[in-house]
Amino acid sequence: MSPYFEFELKPSAQSLINYLTIGGFPEYIKERTDDILNHLFEDILIRDIAVRYSIKDIRTLQRLAQYLISNVGKPVSGNKLKNIFEVGATSTVLEYLSHMEYSYLLHFVPKFSYSLKKQIANPRKVYAIDTGLVNVNSGSFTEDNGRKFENLIFLHLRRTYKEIYYFSEKGECDFIAFKNGAFHQAIQVCYELNPDNLDRELNGMIEALELFNIEEGTLVTISQKDQFEKNGKVIHVIPAHEYLLK
Repeated sequence: MSPYFEFELKPSAQSLINYLTIGGFPEYIKERTDDILNHLFEDILIRDIAVRYSIKDIRTLQRLAQYLISNVGKPVSGNKLKNIFEVGATSTVLEYLSHMEYSYLLHFVPKFSYSLKKQIANPRKVYAIDTGLVNVNSGSFTEDNGRKFENLIFLHLRRTYKEIYYFSEKGECDFIAFKNGAFHQAIQVCYELNPDNLDRELNGMIEALELFNIEEGTLVTISQKDQFEKNGKVIHVIPAHEYLLK
């Protein structure tokens, strides 16, 4: 099989699953050697962050970065991370997070609120720049395809939108995207819809749509296609390989 076989695949659920595992760094796609992404991860932390910003506690920086890349799609806060890693001040943790974001290693999505003060205070969700980087460097002992799938959709959205939030009140909607300060679309991400999670996924989306007085939303899955109407709202269920081509 050609080492470039990923580029030959047609858009499908299987090609998307392959991408979740491999990611998009060309050298890793060709060589498939984990050391490539291990070294890239370390190089960003040491050369792009520790050296550039004169960080002496490199070990804490490394532990923090591995924790974050092992918890993509989850909310984190400076105060909680300060306690976990026994850092002297929350401001130090926030500086580390800022450095990771400016180096394009990680991204942090705020919780939507009309109050800027609340946006700053609330936990932010963390996402990595590449799903292959997550697979190789994560310290998690479980393979959470749902979180990596959510990470992939975030990476797609950030190519178009500068303003991305997550919505969390009674329910949760994964992404709320704005253009020029105006609501543009709501996106829910679910690896696989089933009877156990259907109501939760729909209700979170509907709650967000009701807040913004919007009639339709999009629910992205790995392969399912459907449409639901509830509380006067229409939810379009679309496979990710179709959504990513839009």
